[in-house]
Amino acid sequence: MLRVFRWQLEIVCSTKANVISKIMAQPSRPSSDMMAFRKIFACAKNVVVLTGAGVSAESGVPTFRGAGGLWRIWNATDLASPEAFTENPSLVWEFYHYRREVMLSKEPNKAHVAIAEAEARLKKEGRHLVVITQNIDELHFRAGSKNIIELHGNLFKTRCLRCNDVKANHDSPVCTALTGKGAPDPTAADARIPIDELPLCQKCSGLLRPHVVWFGENLESSVMDQVEMELARCDLCLVVGTSSVVYPASRFAPQVAARGVPVAEFNMEKTSVTKTFGFHFHGPAGENVPIALSPRDDTEH
Repeated sequence: MLRVFRWQLEIVCSTKANVISKIMAQPSRPSSDMMAFRKIFACAKNVVVLTGAGVSAESGVPTFRGAGGLWRIWNATDLASPEAFTENPSLVWEFYHYRREVMLSKEPNKAHVAIAEAEARLKKEGRHLVVITQNIDELHFRAGSKNIIELHGNLFKTRCLRCNDVKANHDSPVCTALTGKGAPDPTAADARIPIDELPLCQKCSGLLRPHVVWFGENLESSVMDQVEMELARCDLCLVVGTSSVVYPASRFAPQVAARGVPVAEFNMEKTSVTKTFGFHFHGPAGENVPIALSPRDDTEH
């Protein structure tokens, strides 16, 4: 049976170059041919999956972007910055406490699960799949993914401003003073919690902040080194639920596509870089990604 499978796979992979050349010949008109994509996926050795807010939105996670994307009267950009935290750490912690509590009520969706299952299956086949995510919600981890690079940090980690200690923290609430706080109601009053009652470091008693990348901050160099390594060796890239506008993540897929690697976009809408990709699958990630990454069956040639 194993010999038959390998023989079938060799036949499929022998056509991979032809499939790719046909797709890449018309870069301004991405293909929506799922069978063609699956032939390429069947042969890929190093798969990169780039994910953004869209995939988490399908789990009911607020994006705080676009029309209606406010917390109380503020945009995320008003609160997710070092300056905002310096000026009013209590308010910023209310915002992130609210986000943490919301996330505890959410579950990974079918796209998260399909990506995790594909990673595990490919590992058994001596292949590699890594998730590079802009999301900070841990849904990939909770779905079972192991190879995860979190570009923007993690909502359930804290970092000390004094000693820089980073720790996982799933406490609910993150500190006693935040109990019942963080309501998104625009009329809600600021809690104005004293600093010594906000989350504090267990090592040095310094003030903790969420271990996330805020507006105006650079991504960690070690994280970027990992990303560059994965992008350099990948032979297939999926872009799932991202608008491809947030730098530097916005350049990852076009960078890969520029060297001839097949890129497949799974999104509810086309983006400014869609035309540079080989594939575009319109619709919910929870519908299309499980189809794209499911195991091959005997009817596929």
